[in-house]
Amino acid sequence: MLALLLMTVCGLAFDPAPKIPSAGQLDKWQHLAAFAALSFAAHWALAGDNRSARTWQSLARLALAMLAFGVFIELVQALIPARTASLADALADALGIALGLGLATTLARAAGPATA
Repeated sequence: MLALLLMTVCGLAFDPAPKIPSAGQLDKWQHLAAFAALSFAAHWALAGDNRSARTWQSLARLALAMLAFGVFIELVQALIPARTASLADALADALGIALGLGLATTLARAAGPATA
């Protein structure tokens, strides 16, 4: 699921002729939703059996990795003629990351440790 989401986000972000309208604030909501989904999926995909025992340090590393991916997207978009880089988009990504990781952490802790 994580790989599929990463490919979808890259495909949408790097398309020189976007097919999804992103007028006004809709673009920021798209960024927030995409990075919430990516962060949620990354939390579950990369945690293994210790989902409920994730430390703040591991969550911070995951958040920084996701944010670096968001900044990478903005830098690439600056090189695509029909696209623009935006600090507001990166901030929307950061909010999505916080939302996705917060939700995943809450659900993982509520579920408790994985059992075999």
